[in-house]
Amino acid sequence: MARHRREPRHLRTGVAGLAVVLALWCTGDGPAPGTTAERGSVAEHVTPLATGALPAPPPPVRPSAPAGSAQPPAPGPETLPASEPVRLSVGRIGLDGELVQLGLRSDRSLEVPPEGPGAPAGWYRHSPTPGEAGPSVLLGHVNATGGGPGVFAELHRLTPGDRITVTRQDGSAAAFAVDAVERYEKAAFPTLRVYGNTAGPELRLITCDGYDPATGSFDANLVVHASLLPD
Repeated sequence: MARHRREPRHLRTGVAGLAVVLALWCTGDGPAPGTTAERGSVAEHVTPLATGALPAPPPPVRPSAPAGSAQPPAPGPETLPASEPVRLSVGRIGLDGELVQLGLRSDRSLEVPPEGPGAPAGWYRHSPTPGEAGPSVLLGHVNATGGGPGVFAELHRLTPGDRITVTRQDGSAAAFAVDAVERYEKAAFPTLRVYGNTAGPELRLITCDGYDPATGSFDANLVVHASLLPD
């Protein structure tokens, strides 16, 4: 499979606009199996970040060189050419289904993924395609309309190293390994960590968590971070 070297980039709509795109789509008829309200805690699966300011990235480490010598630039990460995703497979949780595309409404809120039983997850089409440099964003419901589990109800079961495969429109498959599964309160959602520029091709699977029976809504998001595997 041909690989390309490409500069990493942000989501096509910019990081600032992504602070609001998750608003309002996490509602439903009760907690799905595996959400915080049912299992009590996600601590064994989640490494939450501290709230507050995001930590500054560490300075780059450069190899030492003799005085006066020129160091060639380090090669960029390998990437795949752009190709829209059409199917998502996550063997550990038995997920294998088609993907739809999601955009922004006129008020810049995120289009809602399909909600009925068996409804698929969606790729946010203003993010890189899976395999391109940057974070490709896939979203799905944790519960279904009328109750029962949604397509992403079992994301909390994933652990580092689990494999995620995205089949692309050109017939290729981009395979990712889970790096972390993290839960963020919506009031302290780390926009840059989730949507910000990355050095190589990465994937974000996002759903709702933290069901509040008093309001009938979810107060948090569960995010799976994954990185592209080499051929």
